Amino acid sequence: MRYWLVKSEPDVFSFADLQAAPKKTTHWDGVRNYQARNTLRDEMKRGDRCFYYHSNAEPSGIAGICEVVREGYPDHTAFDKKDPHYDPKSKPDAPTWYMVDVKAVKAFPRLIALGELRDVAALKGMVLLQKGSRLSVQPVTKKEWETICAMAGVSAT
Repeated sequence: MRYWLVKSEPDVFSFADLQAAPKKTTHWDGVRNYQARNTLRDEMKRGDRCFYYHSNAEPSGIAGICEVVREGYPDHTAFDKKDPHYDPKSKPDAPTWYMVDVKAVKAFPRLIALGELRDVAALKGMVLLQKGSRLSVQPVTKKEWETICAMAGVSAT
């Protein structure tokens, strides 16, 4: 199993929205960065766990845990001219963009704010905390996973 962090603006799609979705599941669509696309397409596997991060919020932070329940497949929003994620260069027979499906596993009892994460020595190397880190899908090490779960008071398994 690998660990990840996925970002969403809570006013666009929050962790509570994921919990309220049918079967607590949704597709993670609209990613338009090649490095993140490669992660979605090639690296995220069924059963991997993800921190669900609320970005561009006051405060920004980790709201809960979700699980990859479907591995990478073409992002259909890229083919829909009416969708804000439409990309005329992406075609169904030659897709540019990919997505995975995620399912809510557990809400944290409280949001673990970005500022709090920055204060933890064990997290200093975390991708999220590096300058210029804007990727919507990021790897998380097992040590970082365990540290953040302990901060939230939830089991790391």
